Amino acid sequence: MYFTITSVRLKGPFSFFKLAGISSKVARQLKGSEGFVQHKSTGMWTEHYTMSLWKTEKDLMKSHLEAIRCYREVADEIKTLTLAADKFPDWQIAKDMLSRNGKVID
Repeated sequence: MYFTITSVRLKGPFSFFKLAGISSKVARQLKGSEGFVQHKSTGMWTEHYTMSLWKTEKDLMKSHLEAIRCYREVADEIKTLTLAADKFPDWQIAKDMLSRNGKVID
């Protein structure tokens, strides 16, 4: 299985309202995606994070690319990291890994 963590830094605090709508749409999309196992999210102010777990990397990439396209509208920066894993790491560990090894999406 594969795990991905993504951070979204909003363009500003008022972008949160638009982010909430986008996140709701993305969550529905994820739950209907082939290979989807589990999803978590957290964040406040202008820093938000999502983690998702997938059966295959192919399933993850297909759905994840669509989600990133949606978030670009409100994001100043999107950073992501994907690793092989059978379960979610602790949030702090995941955020540390993302900070050290994540890739900024252009």
